[in-house]
Amino acid sequence: MIIGTTRELKNQEFRVGLTPDNVAAFVNGGHTVLVEQGAGEGAGFADAEYEEAGAKILGNAEDVWAQADMIVKVKEPEECEYDRMREGQILYTYLHLAPNPALTDALVERKVKAVAFETITDEAGNLPCLRPMSQIAGRLSIQEGAKYLEKKFGGRGLLLSGVPGVAPGNVVIIGGGIAGTYAAKAAVGVGANVTLLDVNLNRLSYLSDIFGSSITTLMSTEGNIRKCLKTADLVIGSVLIPGGTTPKLVRREHLKLMKKGAVIVDIAIDQGGCCETSHVTTHDDPVFIEEGIVHYCVGNMPGSVPYTSTVALANATFRYGKMIADLGFEAAMKKNAGLANGANVYDGKIVNRNVATSLGREYVNLMTLI
Repeated sequence: MIIGTTRELKNQEFRVGLTPDNVAAFVNGGHTVLVEQGAGEGAGFADAEYEEAGAKILGNAEDVWAQADMIVKVKEPEECEYDRMREGQILYTYLHLAPNPALTDALVERKVKAVAFETITDEAGNLPCLRPMSQIAGRLSIQEGAKYLEKKFGGRGLLLSGVPGVAPGNVVIIGGGIAGTYAAKAAVGVGANVTLLDVNLNRLSYLSDIFGSSITTLMSTEGNIRKCLKTADLVIGSVLIPGGTTPKLVRREHLKLMKKGAVIVDIAIDQGGCCETSHVTTHDDPVFIEEGIVHYCVGNMPGSVPYTSTVALANATFRYGKMIADLGFEAAMKKNAGLANGANVYDGKIVNRNVATSLGREYVNLMTLI
């Protein structure tokens, strides 16, 4: 198979879909790898490293798209890339289609075989290709939230850790998945007061065992959310429905309960966000203020630490990409049910139920098509 990777076009996105080690493994397996010139520079990988690993360096992205059987990216294609996709081509990347009907339509119309990292599952039903980016985003959420609490950004002017004689800040985390857990680790690490809410009592029990008295765990109910928001200095939104639109648990009316200058970091923004007033921002212009509350809603948070996040992502995604390359798309989907869960669009049909439901489109079972 011919595998290609190109430079990411999303604002301030420096990650890259393949590392030189990935290239070497593909080439050793008998595949051809095409890399756009300069694709890995932002993550610290020079063209020479890809060439040494056996890749062919092409001067522009159009040539890579035109020749590759499978494109491996990090983020969803930008609108200018839609026309580069072609029927039968495999696209292997984060897609986050629920809030993006335009991209969904482009994939359907062009009959692309689209596999989303974020909906692949492992044997236990976990999300192995989402996990590393959730870990990074969770840690970054506290780092970024602490910064935007500074007065010059519109924040309360509060030091999250506090100092002797001054109380630390209150961090409220809504959603106790991987991102929420790593946000809690980072917040506990700086000495903040941490409250974590989730709808899963088993998950809350697990987190209580892990963190002990370092955090407070609460069921995620309307009443508890309202109570916590009143005292929150930093709110982390880390709710996830794999492939589906995130429920709006923090509504505009809730912002009036909060302290002026408090900060919301909406990690869930890729899937629409869990705050009603959230909208996607970029690393160039990461925050906005609504109802006196600072909102940080960058859609590609891990892109700010591209070396770490590229290697972490490749550690998780490569084995599935190799399976697709070695067996072919259809055979790989039949062999691995978790990988089949990653298929979002195939032969002009939406084959992920949560994506279809979120967009109000028809769902078709992948196995009836292959």
